[in-house]
Amino acid sequence: MKQKYIEFNETTQTFHLHNNEISYIIKIEEDGILNHLYFGKKTDHYSGHKTYPRRDRGFSGNVPGNIERAYSKDTLPQEYSTHGSMDFRLPATIIKRNNGSNLHDFRYFDYQIKSGKPKLSGLPQTYILTKEEASTLIIRLKDKEQEIYLELAYTLFHTRPVITRSVKAINKTKENICLEKIASMQLDLRNSGVYDEVISLPGAHLRERQIQREKIHTGIQSFESRRGASSHHMNSFIALVNQNTTEFSGPAMGVHFVYSGNHAFQLEKDQINQIRLLVGINEYNFSWTLASDEVFQTPEVILTYSDQGLNKMSSTLHHLLRERVARGEHQYKERPILVNNWEATYFDFDSKKIEQIVDEAANLGIEMFVLDDGWFGHRDSDNSSLGDWFEYEGKLKHGLKGIADYVHKKGLQFGLWFEPEMISFDSNLYQNHPDYVMQEPNRTPAASRDQHLLDMGRKEIRQNIEEQICNILDEVPIDYIKWDMNRSLSDVYSLALPPEKQGETAHRHILGVYELIENLISRYPNILWEGCSGGGGRFDAGFLYYMPQSWPTDNTDAIERLKIQYGTSLAYPISSMTAHVSAVPNHQTGRITSLKTRGDVAMSGVFGYELDLTEMSEEEKIIVKEQVKQYQKIRPLVQYGDFYRLKSPFEGDLTAWMFVSSTKDEAVVLMARTLAAAQPVFHDIVLAGLDEDACYEEQTSQKQYFGDELMNIGVNVPDFYGDFQTAIMHLKKI
Repeated sequence: MKQKYIEFNETTQTFHLHNNEISYIIKIEEDGILNHLYFGKKTDHYSGHKTYPRRDRGFSGNVPGNIERAYSKDTLPQEYSTHGSMDFRLPATIIKRNNGSNLHDFRYFDYQIKSGKPKLSGLPQTYILTKEEASTLIIRLKDKEQEIYLELAYTLFHTRPVITRSVKAINKTKENICLEKIASMQLDLRNSGVYDEVISLPGAHLRERQIQREKIHTGIQSFESRRGASSHHMNSFIALVNQNTTEFSGPAMGVHFVYSGNHAFQLEKDQINQIRLLVGINEYNFSWTLASDEVFQTPEVILTYSDQGLNKMSSTLHHLLRERVARGEHQYKERPILVNNWEATYFDFDSKKIEQIVDEAANLGIEMFVLDDGWFGHRDSDNSSLGDWFEYEGKLKHGLKGIADYVHKKGLQFGLWFEPEMISFDSNLYQNHPDYVMQEPNRTPAASRDQHLLDMGRKEIRQNIEEQICNILDEVPIDYIKWDMNRSLSDVYSLALPPEKQGETAHRHILGVYELIENLISRYPNILWEGCSGGGGRFDAGFLYYMPQSWPTDNTDAIERLKIQYGTSLAYPISSMTAHVSAVPNHQTGRITSLKTRGDVAMSGVFGYELDLTEMSEEEKIIVKEQVKQYQKIRPLVQYGDFYRLKSPFEGDLTAWMFVSSTKDEAVVLMARTLAAAQPVFHDIVLAGLDEDACYEEQTSQKQYFGDELMNIGVNVPDFYGDFQTAIMHLKKI
């Protein structure tokens, strides 16, 4: 008999979404209010016994139309809430009508259960390859007084502990309504004691995705971006955990927002210690006018549960994002080892210098050369030419095509840098189209890095930029593009929108960026696209839908990278994370580390170099050759193996992580220590994910170990001498 993944019990009025790992249960309560009952480890059966306890609580008023004092929206765990009707907690949605009122009361209307997963138009999302992979529940709510509907969509992946959530607002009234807030997901959790801490990924430019773990306290905690992008400062991911949750044990709920603009994760612990989680577009500076018969679709939320700690949660997300968010020809391809000229030359280059770097790259076995900023307009510094995507005449002797041909003749692939969303006042584009800048008329817009924003919500602007980029890509053979964005959004105002719709500008901008990228990747499917935003300012699940990898930070210091890469791995697959060896003293920190240490850390991502190869000593070039060969051997394992965090750099001087092949035949372990001590404490590292009955040989030392001893007894951390030391173990089953 075919398994039913989503069931509705008419008697108990409950929906039960379940597979072999998780269950999610919803009850239609009295008066058609949706009650959230459970999300967690799978249960095959539910008898309907979990009626929410009734109690008359002072100042928690009645449900409209019901005088039962013990029944209140103010305490009931709901699936989706709105402002008004005696729920004083944070609402999932606020809708204003023409009479100025924002009071609504949504009740259950009907439901559908569908095989497969509906597509979200114009938005990044998880996807399926066949309808047998997933089932979808759509519950429709209707306002008690108005013809306004909300469709709550729940997609359950059949073989993954994953549910995706989104919401669609539908206006069936005869007037305009204004969405002032519309979350993609609400999750109300009773005071079970399961979740009492939250993990977030805050940071800054050059210090992205630092792990922050804190108590969930009474009141409101918010993890958000108001910068127009998902941002360096607060990533669009959180996890709810128990205080006893570790990397390998305890409950962990991972929550991803598949969106690249302003986001908000709002947690509220109420007067009886219940927790409400809201995830969606940040309501800051957001409003959306919905005319009669129009629909607004929210971005998607990914929800996963692990009862085996953070590593299991991360593994689920790594596989999902890599296999059912990332797309295209390069989704599973081994990514090339590249050298980027940015930290080697910055803007100061000519054909001779580029050819010298390419020559060295070919001699060292590097597989791709990337020409960064400075090849277009009249760009010799960062204060001009953005928006002028035509060649800087005379800077390269034989032009871009000449460089591309030279690179290809040397046996390397060729990559190029763009920053399509920006404009310089000193540019032909601005001289011809000053109205393309996002700004309020008669108000001077704020500059950042001497650049301004194009209003990507306007089709004519997107078409102009797309045509310019296509002129380059049609003429020059290009294998890779680095797509950068080096400032936050400000002066968020669109000349194309009337005053009452200015709250739509930021979201329309993001939708426009998505459309532009979708057009380009569809037209040039063979190109490997890499996202960047001053490093990791837009490193999110939404951008992964368009580009399978991103530059996680402009910080190339190996020691700083330990925390950045560790934190990033909590939510994102290693195949999405590029990592480069740069020169010392490091350009961001001034720190000096060995070429070995820089290489070992960078080899835990999509590997490359960002330095002047022509200035390296012969001894250093020998090391680089060996690093390239070493990474080529372990590349499939690093980019597509199972990843385990073993020792956290946030908890001391030691860092350790490892990669294991899907067959458990091979593993790579990185161990790193930052600062030396005269009387060091000895440490050991317990490995994970191996075949406990298999014998493994370490490829450098030829020492042999059984899987169970490595995973129970562990191995000694080397007795490192000096600061900033690393070691790699490469294990193969024999």
